[in-house]
Amino acid sequence: MKDALAIHRWLLAHQVHHEIVRLPRPMTCADELPETLSAAPERCLMVTVFEVATRVGREAVVAVASPVSAPPRPGGVGGLLGVRQVRPAAAHVVNAATDYAHGLVCPLLLPESLPLLIDDRLRAGTEPIFTATGERHTALSIRALDLLTLLPGKMVDLRGPRPRGSREAVARRH
Repeated sequence: MKDALAIHRWLLAHQVHHEIVRLPRPMTCADELPETLSAAPERCLMVTVFEVATRVGREAVVAVASPVSAPPRPGGVGGLLGVRQVRPAAAHVVNAATDYAHGLVCPLLLPESLPLLIDDRLRAGTEPIFTATGERHTALSIRALDLLTLLPGKMVDLRGPRPRGSREAVARRH
């Protein structure tokens, strides 16, 4: 399993400024980052792994990096990918597909064969963002711009379709 040391070494080799933060208490999943670090949920990143079934019946796994404040909805991911079924991956599938502990997946060092979708609500900037490291006692602090530059995934809009009566839909008609 990958851990904070593997991430730290890889970032050092790529000369990327970062910090491995020792947490005041252990966490069980990345969505606990805001509370554990007293950080804004939109500055904390989580990776959710989904199992998808295509229209021809093939099974696949896809990872989605998003702010903790806006976890991806299976329906939104399914609509974006045009697949028949999307469900959160079981712990053993997450562990095997990512080489990280379930719930503590870091978006860095994921296998090249694992598609990564990046929620476009993650904004490039100089502010630090926090993400899991695969360990319960540490988190990674890295500038958003640096992280987004390193991620091999595709930026996508995971907000989903707007309701017909929404302000945005009405404004587009006028």
